[in-house]
Amino acid sequence: MSSPEIASLSWGQMKVQGSTRTYKDCKVWPGGSRAWDWRETGTEHSPGVQPADVEEVVKKGVQTLVIGRGMSEALKVPPSTVEYLEKQGIDVRILQTEQAVKEYNTLAARGIRVGGVFHSTC
Repeated sequence: MSSPEIASLSWGQMKVQGSTRTYKDCKVWPGGSRAWDWRETGTEHSPGVQPADVEEVVKKGVQTLVIGRGMSEALKVPPSTVEYLEKQGIDVRILQTEQAVKEYNTLAARGIRVGGVFHSTC
């Protein structure tokens, strides 16, 4: 199963290949995607993306995880999340969301088992 392409991105809206939904924030992995609801884990811009936010994507067997911090990079990623991913043997890339989407799509096009969590606003 391949990682779906992120077909479009604009402020507050993302579309993922194979889904009819428009996401504000989303999680993607080989074979699927879904809305990323921060309320599930109590995520806020600071301290930011927690291991619990990425665990679902990790369990899908990704080699690389791309984290989109938002258009203005307001979303933080604490060292504990990076350490969690590295302990799982996952290459992690943390970028501004537009750059993150480009990186994710490039990796997906190469056939790498890539996943991502993306914030499409601030």
